[in-house]
Amino acid sequence: MSELAFQVNLTPADAYQKVRDEQDADLVHEEFHDLGEGRCLGTLIFERYYFRTKNRAALVVLVDNLQGVTEVRAIATGSSEGLFFNIDWGASENFVRSVERILRDFIR
Repeated sequence: MSELAFQVNLTPADAYQKVRDEQDADLVHEEFHDLGEGRCLGTLIFERYYFRTKNRAALVVLVDNLQGVTEVRAIATGSSEGLFFNIDWGASENFVRSVERILRDFIR
């Protein structure tokens, strides 16, 4: 499992849409909520097959501005190769870093 969190200079809706449109993986689930008073929360869940681990990995991307600034969190899981050993050969790190690459021009 790998995690990454950062802030961006975009609205939650813009960051959400950019990741949604540019992520090179299967979009499994998405939801975006306007919570009122200018606060928003978006969730994207992607899935991708990694040949190096012979397994599918899941990527959860959370975008919100609940603390007054747009925060993005990416969590990759399910990418380990075996039942007993949690070795994913860098697949989960690669998956979370893909979100960072998509938003790199907007990271604070």
